[in-house]
Amino acid sequence: MSVELCALLIIGSVLFGIYVLRKIRYSKFKIDDSIFWICFSFILILISIFPGVLTVGAKKLGVISPVNFVFLIVIFLLLLKIFLLSRKVSELEDKLKRLVQKIAKENVMEEDKS
Repeated sequence: MSVELCALLIIGSVLFGIYVLRKIRYSKFKIDDSIFWICFSFILILISIFPGVLTVGAKKLGVISPVNFVFLIVIFLLLLKIFLLSRKVSELEDKLKRLVQKIAKENVMEEDKS
């Protein structure tokens, strides 16, 4: 990997990390969600500083090229994030359903009293 590309990756990752931290600071992003993106940014920084890790990791797992190894890692991490978000959406849908049922029940009880 060229020095220019490494520098560009480091700068991009650091800027992205700062962006996420600023969103947390202004309460526009929850800390739970941001941990994933900060870790993702940190992994990108490590890969750009130590590109040899990709070659070693690819050989250990039997992946033909380091680029395919990067794609494998990124796809896995994004699938993990999608799964976690799907779980969170399901939990929120259940909470919303229970809240609507509770409010509807309270409204029916008030109508019966009057």
